[in-house]
Amino acid sequence: MAESIPNEFLDLFEKPSLGHLATLMPDGSPHVSPVWVDYDGCYILINTAKGRRKQMNMQERPQVALDIVDPENSFRFLSIRGRVVEITEEGANEHRDRLDTRYLGITKYPIRDPQEVRQICKILPEQVIVRQ
Repeated sequence: MAESIPNEFLDLFEKPSLGHLATLMPDGSPHVSPVWVDYDGCYILINTAKGRRKQMNMQERPQVALDIVDPENSFRFLSIRGRVVEITEEGANEHRDRLDTRYLGITKYPIRDPQEVRQICKILPEQVIVRQ
């Protein structure tokens, strides 16, 4: 069953909050990656390049966990367990540009590889734990 992000934690998606995404490797062992995060009101959005280990793990084994730490107070965080319900290329380049603005203060990453295919991984939160 889906859970929403509490209103008092939505600010984590307006500032450069770093997430740590845990996915499952083919042998069942964990793989953890630092990621930029976004939220569309329903899904946590992770933007990545097609073919990266985290993308392949999410495509093959959609169960994930994600911690998002407040950059201003490391004791305040969201811990989310959920599953990837969609991986799409639609709008992924524009989404990456918006993340570049939030995380880097620029409108377009200057050295993006033109061969890179960006994807948005949509995570449905199934359990949300907060710490103030």
